[in-house]
Amino acid sequence: MPPHPGGIPSRPTRSRPERCTAAPPDITRPVGSARSRPSLLGEATNENIGAAVAPPSSSGAKLARTLGLWSIVGLGLGYMTPTVVFDTFGLVADQTNNVVPAAYAVALIVLVFTAISYGKMVRVIPSAGSAYTYARESIHPGVGFVVGWTALTDYILLPMVNALILRSYMEALFPDVPGWIWVVVFTAGVTGVIYLTMRGTSNVNMILLVFSILVMAVFVVMVIVQLVGGAGAGTAVSLAPFAHSEVQFGAVVAGATVVCFSFIGFDAVSMYSEEAKTPKIMPRAILLTLIAGGAIFLITAYFTQLRFPDATAFPADAIENSTLPEIGVQVGGPVLQAVLTAAGFAATLASWLASHASVSRMLMVMGRNNVLPRRVFGYVNPKTHTPTISIIIVGLVSLLAIEFDLDQIVAYINYGALVAFTFVNISVIAWFAIRKGLRKTPGDILRYIVMPVIGMLLTLLLWVNLDMHALIGGLIWTGIGVVYLVILTRGFRRPIASFDENQPVTGVNKTVPGPRSEV
Repeated sequence: MPPHPGGIPSRPTRSRPERCTAAPPDITRPVGSARSRPSLLGEATNENIGAAVAPPSSSGAKLARTLGLWSIVGLGLGYMTPTVVFDTFGLVADQTNNVVPAAYAVALIVLVFTAISYGKMVRVIPSAGSAYTYARESIHPGVGFVVGWTALTDYILLPMVNALILRSYMEALFPDVPGWIWVVVFTAGVTGVIYLTMRGTSNVNMILLVFSILVMAVFVVMVIVQLVGGAGAGTAVSLAPFAHSEVQFGAVVAGATVVCFSFIGFDAVSMYSEEAKTPKIMPRAILLTLIAGGAIFLITAYFTQLRFPDATAFPADAIENSTLPEIGVQVGGPVLQAVLTAAGFAATLASWLASHASVSRMLMVMGRNNVLPRRVFGYVNPKTHTPTISIIIVGLVSLLAIEFDLDQIVAYINYGALVAFTFVNISVIAWFAIRKGLRKTPGDILRYIVMPVIGMLLTLLLWVNLDMHALIGGLIWTGIGVVYLVILTRGFRRPIASFDENQPVTGVNKTVPGPRSEV
């Protein structure tokens, strides 16, 4: 889920876009407009955030509106990395007693309500951003800061997960080569590419995504043929992958907590709201990304579960790291193993490039905001026009993939994701029901109170099944963020810095000359 953070202190208040005309003005006026808002939950207006964002660039650059609905959905699916269903399959099968599709179904149902909440918020806060932006504007700048700080665990560990997955692929293909060598080589390569250029690669990502999905489709066809021939469960139609006599709902929910990691990326498309041809497509783009990704995961997991009815088909080290190479070799021998690994490799590498660039930019903007030491994190190399120090720091964190297993890191990433999902649902209630007073009709109560509350309660199912070590570690990290916020603001006597990027300063985002685009 990659962020678009914001500028440095002491900026004059900047006027924001005029309200959309397609919806009632009291709920669609973008944040920061001239109309003041009630301070029921603390001021989060542009007046007290303005001092914490960057001055407009001298060129007056803006994000180009070039992305259509399916381009945005494709970018979201690419960020989700569809082949990850194979990587975590053994781990989830072991946890759920072999009902991986059921875990994906539960996770999808839980996240549909959160996706709807994302769609509601992106309509009224159309600036590029994510959960921390919505929490800041609807609840309080301090809450937004803490949500953004917590989400750093999500962002900064994603490149490391990609390094770990690629390590497992190469260890399966070249078992005699130590795994740490692959981590060092790939980390150096990705870091070097991002060091030299951070320009968007949406076209390349789309090609890699299509290739991965085509390979997955071929895999499903091969599995169906084998099932009809008597392999695995011996049938292509069965309810066993969703429920059988030895399944416990608690285990399924625990598995859903793990596969929640697979869906990370559907919410990231909200960052493209200022590059969409029209902001009206964003709610549909968010929901379609989630549903399309969920469909890919469900179909693939269903047939894979029928082909491998028991997790004992996989060795322990494959379950801990990635079962993709093992699935490939058992279904189609070395040829399919190589092809499936190539598809996973391409998808994972594309995700690694995107996540490494995104978190480097977030660290850069945090440095530019003086949230982190500016001389280190805010530095932009005048030759490469990239935040080279931040890029190297992210690369060093990725090297930790030498020591960790996939299940350990996924749990910590899910902590940050669940914090974001929870606060998006809270933001809907805070913005619409409390700030805008839309709680008087049955329709308003359903849309702006009942549905986000359902989203929060369903997310709570995943919270209670989160790995205890990840929960404790995540809470400690969040606590550090709260203490750091108090220090930065001198006890809340100074403006709270924003995590949003309002000024393009690197080539990672598309820019064109002219004033900021209107919504």
